[in-house]
Amino acid sequence: MIVIGLTGSIGMGKSTASAMLKRLGCAIHDADATVHKLTGPGGAAVAAIEAAFPGTTENGAVNRAALGPQVFGDPIALKRLEAILHPLVSYERDQFLKRCALQRRKVAVLDVPLLFETGGDARCDITIVVTAPLFLQAQRVLARPGMTPQKLMDIRKRQMPEAEKRHRADVVIWTSLGRRPVLRQLQNTLTLALKS
Repeated sequence: MIVIGLTGSIGMGKSTASAMLKRLGCAIHDADATVHKLTGPGGAAVAAIEAAFPGTTENGAVNRAALGPQVFGDPIALKRLEAILHPLVSYERDQFLKRCALQRRKVAVLDVPLLFETGGDARCDITIVVTAPLFLQAQRVLARPGMTPQKLMDIRKRQMPEAEKRHRADVVIWTSLGRRPVLRQLQNTLTLALKS
């Protein structure tokens, strides 16, 4: 089974690329969706987050509006949160890969925003980074509800610089060219991966 790591900074088009890979028949493990499940109602991370950050949960789920101000902009608090979430996300990822192997999937995709930052690329046969010019990233992200230039700056600080991601990736896909070229590049990457 070929394991593909898909990554990209906020607003670069990773979710679109992930949806395209799913339509092309790939099994996808979405790290962000896993975090939402772990912090949602009855999630496995809820009790530990409440213990570490009192008053940040309600009705059995993490209240993101309450947790955010306690964590973002505070590297020590962020590390404490990551120490809770990362092992749980890793476990879910490993279970996903086991299921894919049992199902004899040819390709499994790990959709991880911080793939290189967390060392997740070590588990991948191929890494794909989706990218775009920074001005386009800012345009896309700042159009989102509740997003501010300061929040975008804080997010960029936590993520590896684009040039470094592009350098480390096996495949670089520019999403600024439109959906059709992105789909074509993903198809070509899958074709080459399955031939190797």
